[in-house]
Amino acid sequence: MKRVKVSNNVIRRMPRYLRKLDELTEAGITRISSFDLGHQLGLTPSQIRQDFSCFGEFGQQGYGYNVAALREQVAAILGMDRGFHAVLIGVGNIGRALMENFCFSEWGFHLLCAFDIKPELIGTELSGVPIRDMAEMERFLSDNAVDVAVLAVPKEAARRVTERLTACGIGAIWNFTNVELTDPNSNILVENIHFSDSLLSLSYFISERKDEEAIRAAKAEKLAEADKQDQ
Repeated sequence: MKRVKVSNNVIRRMPRYLRKLDELTEAGITRISSFDLGHQLGLTPSQIRQDFSCFGEFGQQGYGYNVAALREQVAAILGMDRGFHAVLIGVGNIGRALMENFCFSEWGFHLLCAFDIKPELIGTELSGVPIRDMAEMERFLSDNAVDVAVLAVPKEAARRVTERLTACGIGAIWNFTNVELTDPNSNILVENIHFSDSLLSLSYFISERKDEEAIRAAKAEKLAEADKQDQ
């Protein structure tokens, strides 16, 4: 598989392709054209072809894409076949929800354990994942190969725990603390998850639609008024 430096926008679209290909597989569809795939995702056929061309030539002219083969290739692009290892820090509301409801293994990650400071949680298991004392984190990370830390601690502890993780050599953080942890001077990869971002984006589009409807209504009212004056 060809792997070149690609734009962030292309990378962000890859999981969308994966979800759609899973839907197509479940529906029993074995092949699809770039036109139909783009139509279902709200993208142009040329955008589809350009995105995949960053990683290789996956389609066949006159045939389109084999759904199962393309799904396998997209999964490989996203690293789902590499068996990454993760730990979760903070078994509060968000941490617990992730452990109980998010299937890490389905997406190529093995959740080794979780860490917390609450005595009543330490030594227990949640969804088959052991919960360890936060004081043991450095030793565990030293003894085990961990690719990513899922950070779900209270926001006031976010930077302090991040410093500890960085000192342990953790290379990536999936951050649910609602604190922006991206540091241009650090080599650590951080994916900051802000639930409000999606809601506010939706708010923008709702507002845009309502404004357009109001403009159309105002124009219609003016036309109706003009018609009355002409009669």
